[in-house]
Amino acid sequence: MMAKYIVAGNWKMNKLPSETYDFVKSVAAATENAGCEVVCCTPYVCLSKAVEAANGTHVKIGAENLHFEDKGAFTGEVSADMLKDLGVTYVIIGHSERRQYNAETDETVNLKAKKALEKGLIPIVCVGESLEQREAGITMDLISIQIKKAFAGISAEDAKKVVIAYEPIWAIGTGKTATSEQAEEVCGGIRKILAALYCEKCADEITIQYGGSMKPSNAKELMEKPNIDGGLIGGASLVTEDFAAIVKAAN
Repeated sequence: MMAKYIVAGNWKMNKLPSETYDFVKSVAAATENAGCEVVCCTPYVCLSKAVEAANGTHVKIGAENLHFEDKGAFTGEVSADMLKDLGVTYVIIGHSERRQYNAETDETVNLKAKKALEKGLIPIVCVGESLEQREAGITMDLISIQIKKAFAGISAEDAKKVVIAYEPIWAIGTGKTATSEQAEEVCGGIRKILAALYCEKCADEITIQYGGSMKPSNAKELMEKPNIDGGLIGGASLVTEDFAAIVKAAN
């Protein structure tokens, strides 16, 4: 089996609950003939409306974060059980903005990934390097550590359920994009790390997305690369036509 193509929109802190239903409906209509999995990852307050709108369509709904405990005195946090109860399918874990602003670590990413898998959610685990780290020539050293720590204690069968999003930090929200060759080099390197952790067959089944300013103009070139199995889309996921164009490129 080869990896499933998945195009997931990460809305970040955008759109209101009152806008969500109609927008998800528009995404469903615009991507009706998608040949890949289509996901909208929304803020917590939008999830209920997003799930309602996606019901009966091919679109899946994801959250942007979860906590690694089931319940307790964690003010402001949301558990995997809460997400499951809403009808959520995917959850983004360890996005660079969460690492930067909310003290996410490789250790908490691992705990959250294991909790998501335990509860039947599909984790989208984010990894990536800063411009300074890339220029220092330590991109793959850093990403190797991120991958190994994220997958610590996760079985081969569960590993195949995880989605990895390679998101070079220097290309998120900056308008800069890694060239297709740069993106492929890192995504191919990630697959080799996974093969060493598990086996080549297992690694081939794990979806590896590119997540650094993918847009309609570069999506086809990026996703034609053998180790890029879709995208984690930021700004372009907020515009139906742009998001649909990226989904079409994945086809």
